[in-house]
Amino acid sequence: MKPLLIIKAGDKLPSLHTVAGDFEHWMLAGLGLNQTQARVCAVHRGESLPAMHEVGGVLITGSGAMVTDRLAWSERTAQWLADVVSCAIPILGICYGHQLLAYALGGRVADNPVGIEVGTVETRLSPHATEDPLFRNLPAQFMVQASHKQCVVALPAGARVLASSDMDRHHAFAYGTNSWGLQFHPEFDENIVGHYINYYADQLSAAERPVHALHEARRPTPLAASLLGRFARLLDV
Repeated sequence: MKPLLIIKAGDKLPSLHTVAGDFEHWMLAGLGLNQTQARVCAVHRGESLPAMHEVGGVLITGSGAMVTDRLAWSERTAQWLADVVSCAIPILGICYGHQLLAYALGGRVADNPVGIEVGTVETRLSPHATEDPLFRNLPAQFMVQASHKQCVVALPAGARVLASSDMDRHHAFAYGTNSWGLQFHPEFDENIVGHYINYYADQLSAAERPVHALHEARRPTPLAASLLGRFARLLDV
């Protein structure tokens, strides 16, 4: 069996130093996998991606970087993703990974025109989700943890919208039979997302969005978290 490749595109906020682990550890916990079943490649630190035939699945993490900055490591990763999609390997992009996957396939990423989406928010499933192997049998709406300034403003040709929120009509998408993007964070809990609310506090206040209300609205998001386990069941690792 081949390992899951976790493409690490960034690091957690410095304020989260008291919370054990980083993106890849939170992902593995949600997936129900151990470290022997995964390989982490920190592309933002210049690590080289493996050959496609060496991995049994791909997960791309979030990042503090912006896809629109066209950083060299990000562009290389996008090209690698565009090539691997055709190999029928399961792929899941989360937040930055969601945007990078869409960009790699011909979609467009930009600053969210309605502002920063952060905190515990409601996502609503589209009709496409009812037959999707990752989303089927989930309720029509459920709560998720979100933290993003940019979003996918135009999906790749042929992609299917699976979920939307009040601030993002492309909260989740599928491409083909093996690739998914989630703008929200299934690996975050309400404590972690609170740190991201604080990170954006000045910008939120400038936009007259009460930070205290976002904190008060935080709650557990078990259905969103279940998407990692659902993805793990599609893997052969």
